[in-house]
Amino acid sequence: MKHTLLALALACATLGLAPAVQAAPPQPALVAGFSPERLKRLDAAIEEQMAQRQLAGGVMVVLRDGKPVVFKAYGQQDIENARPMKVDTIFRIASMTKAITTVAAMMLYEEGRFLLKDPVARYLPAFAHLQVALPGGGTEPTRRPLTIHDLLTHTAGMSYGPGPAKAAYEAAGMKDWYLVGHNESLADWTDRLAQLPLQGQPGEDFIYGYATDVLGRLVEVVSGMPLDRFIKERITDPLRMPDTSFWVPPEKAARLANVYGLEGGQLKLMETAARSDFVNGPRKLTSGGAGLVSTAGDYSRFLQMLLNRGELDGVRLLSPQTVALMTADHLGPKARGDADGFGLGFWVNVKRGGFRELGSEGAYGWGSAYFPQYTVDPKERLVILLMTQLRPAGNSTLALRVRNLTYQALIR
Repeated sequence: MKHTLLALALACATLGLAPAVQAAPPQPALVAGFSPERLKRLDAAIEEQMAQRQLAGGVMVVLRDGKPVVFKAYGQQDIENARPMKVDTIFRIASMTKAITTVAAMMLYEEGRFLLKDPVARYLPAFAHLQVALPGGGTEPTRRPLTIHDLLTHTAGMSYGPGPAKAAYEAAGMKDWYLVGHNESLADWTDRLAQLPLQGQPGEDFIYGYATDVLGRLVEVVSGMPLDRFIKERITDPLRMPDTSFWVPPEKAARLANVYGLEGGQLKLMETAARSDFVNGPRKLTSGGAGLVSTAGDYSRFLQMLLNRGELDGVRLLSPQTVALMTADHLGPKARGDADGFGLGFWVNVKRGGFRELGSEGAYGWGSAYFPQYTVDPKERLVILLMTQLRPAGNSTLALRVRNLTYQALIR
């Protein structure tokens, strides 16, 4: 084909005709391997959702080699008062809390405080005599002890309510992931959970739920510190993440984005800072599974630390070996999530095609009930993060499409 085109061009020149094959037009300079023209598709997708009133606004971050390729605020954090979204807007991050609590636990693991195969009951005695609910009614004893590894991989048999023990969970007020409004301590809540039957045998199935909240209580007992203090002193302060916490102080309340939801296809205001438990709630239950707020800047620093194999700006939280363990697949075919594997705290993409979308082998990430989503890609040295507040999200797929739109723009 190459020789045919060359011959055709020579023939045209000989005959005095315009060349049949034109030289390609010059391309814009790449930004860290990204095509600026292709990145416009990412902008267009987000702006389209706002134009259709399917999204109020958000912050998009793409980092490569720790440097921003995209770091941009879109739309509004408060439509009713015409307050624009800003890059330092504070977001409720729900299940993206899990990665931070997992890092806290793994820091203690590195100190030799426990083994992952240790029984949870060794540190939390309330879990010593667990029962497992049976589908047809009744219970049976656990076939083996519940372990810390079970908590880290969501194979602990602890759901957010659904399962054969649903009635018992509902009677105990454990109907979903949202614990921020509870007027009790994490210790008291954990002891109550331990009295309920598990929804499945330890280690047998991936059951997404309260396991990371129990892990947060384990951090408290092993470290001798409240979970919020441990995370602040050992993680967020060293990494310079000043806006990541379990509560929003009054002086920062104006920066907390409103929550909007899609109901009947229409965008509706669901929560403001003035009526948020994160600002005005009891401030007692530190939910290690879904209780933190953060900003795009803060959370991208945390993700960059993981991408750097445990270190950022001279601060090392974890060893490379520990991060490698966390980002390995621990569950195989039992895994659930956006990829084909599950590590310690997030899904892991074991092989290309495991996403069933664009993505590299070894990438990992998770999302949030409020719609934020993150991906860390060691192979491409990449962090992708969308921060927004959309709950319920209806049929929106934007949080996943931004990952594809980022990858399609990466051409070197």
